[in-house]
Amino acid sequence: MDDRPRSPLAVTLAVWRAIFLREALDRLFDMRAAWFWLLMEPVLHIAFITFIFTVIRMRTVGGIDVTVWIIVGMLAFFTFRRTAVQVMHAVDSNKPLFAYRQVKPFDTSIVRGGLEAFLILMVAMVILTAAAFLGHDVFPDDPLQVLVTIFGLWLFGVGYGLVASVLMALVPETEHILKIAMMPLYLISGVIMPISAVPQPYRDLLLINPLVHGLELVRQGFSTYYHMVPGVSMGYLYMWGIVSFFLGLVLYRRFALQLVMK
Repeated sequence: MDDRPRSPLAVTLAVWRAIFLREALDRLFDMRAAWFWLLMEPVLHIAFITFIFTVIRMRTVGGIDVTVWIIVGMLAFFTFRRTAVQVMHAVDSNKPLFAYRQVKPFDTSIVRGGLEAFLILMVAMVILTAAAFLGHDVFPDDPLQVLVTIFGLWLFGVGYGLVASVLMALVPETEHILKIAMMPLYLISGVIMPISAVPQPYRDLLLINPLVHGLELVRQGFSTYYHMVPGVSMGYLYMWGIVSFFLGLVLYRRFALQLVMK
């Protein structure tokens, strides 16, 4: 056996690998058919909204197939929301691991975010494949734009989760406020309502929300024919993602003890 001391990077990677395996087993097998419900949540949302649009005889939104518009927007939004929620509760769910000095609060949060990215990718592949078999054109016209935008949404989700988890540790009552704040995002981010249908000046107010930029860019990445709302910016999405991520890092470093002891 090699008795040489491991480098800090090697220790960190070993910790991340162990946490990833633990979290993956917990997410997929902590209850009966847990993997099934990971898939069914977005499927039920997509099916319900598609049914509504079908009833009102709406076939296209912004120049693209309404089903593709709903699927892409829903998956993009779930990338942010699921990541944010899982990162928010990562520290609470892994407190026994902090008995090991190698494990830090940030380790559990970043690994949970990575696991969620992997799971949503698997879910997206299943849903898009099913849509393709049903005759919908789901292959993106600009795959690079789709990947870059999805990463921006994921990064913002991680940053949001990091900041939120610290706020919850310092002021527990903020958990209720954050849950309430997450609910209207479903409506004001353009998931089920076209932002282009909102009149001015309210449309500009909605564009303050970085998720609107992410969803519009993903949809345009899937179809160059999509009529994207003027004012959408990839840089704006990444500004929110990067700032929130590094703010979360600073807060984790400053309040590491409070996170573990709360």
